[in-house]
Amino acid sequence: MEDSGQPHAVLRAAVPRPVRTAVVVNPVKVADLDEHKRLIGEGLAIAGWPEPLWLETTPQDPGRGQARAAVAAGAEVVFVSGGDGTVRAAITGLAGTGVAMAVLPSGTGNLLAANLGLEGHVAAAVQVVLDGGRRLIDVGEVDETGDCFAVMAGMGFDAQMLAGTSERAKKRIGWIAYLFGAARHIRDRPMRVRIRLDGNRVLDRRARTVLIGNVGRLQGGVRLLADAEPDDGQFNVAVVTARSLGQWVVLGLGVLYRWRRVPRMELYTASEVEIRSNRAQPRQLDGDLIAPAEVLRVRLRPKALVLCVPRPERARDLAEGADRVREKA
Repeated sequence: MEDSGQPHAVLRAAVPRPVRTAVVVNPVKVADLDEHKRLIGEGLAIAGWPEPLWLETTPQDPGRGQARAAVAAGAEVVFVSGGDGTVRAAITGLAGTGVAMAVLPSGTGNLLAANLGLEGHVAAAVQVVLDGGRRLIDVGEVDETGDCFAVMAGMGFDAQMLAGTSERAKKRIGWIAYLFGAARHIRDRPMRVRIRLDGNRVLDRRARTVLIGNVGRLQGGVRLLADAEPDDGQFNVAVVTARSLGQWVVLGLGVLYRWRRVPRMELYTASEVEIRSNRAQPRQLDGDLIAPAEVLRVRLRPKALVLCVPRPERARDLAEGADRVREKA
């Protein structure tokens, strides 16, 4: 691969030695926990790796505490098995520790798994760890709570769509259920927002949603932010101003066919972003809803998370190499 001139956030291990692992699992999101444990344990055992430490999440602690407990127990790789909320909580617990995180697809969301090209492929996720692909990526952190995210944060329509999509529908028809959630709010009035980028550039807009992306892929494989890179030290900020159904259709076509300039979507870059609305708005981090508020303020933590990836070479798309891993698994 051609060198871009920037330092590569890559950790290589051609033939990984057996390491201590842990699994942070949300038992509610796993249909057959015993089978899940068997599949992962056997996959590691075949490679000569020891049985992992299993840590179950609770309603009171969705994963942050368990991830930190895994680090304290000496785990060098922490598998995370659950929905978007479980993965996001584990990211918060692991950011800055130097311990690698591996995503095991389960639940109905898995936005980070989708960006890795691993949705629905538990065996492939285990194979990624065994292959040794590691990459240091940036994470975003919310100022008010310290919660972290790896893919994207948003305020407005995107969070409304998530809130309007039932768990039952997601289990039945997968990511397509989000389209029905979107339809319920597509004609809602826009929000008045003031967006501050890196503390100095100010944008006043009537927007439907503002997205702060570190990685560019949405559910269903749609790449919304074509220029987003997970380790470039910058967020990609998308301000969406579509209002009518026609404007949404044109915007959708622009995203789907990767037009260089997408109507009704402005793009910016920044490492610190503040979105301030005239009224409380729904908000989300990596597909997981957080409490509505008038403000969403995030900062970038550069190269804070070691992530197990299909191919460690620096690429915009974290899913690069996923096809090969699935075939091998």
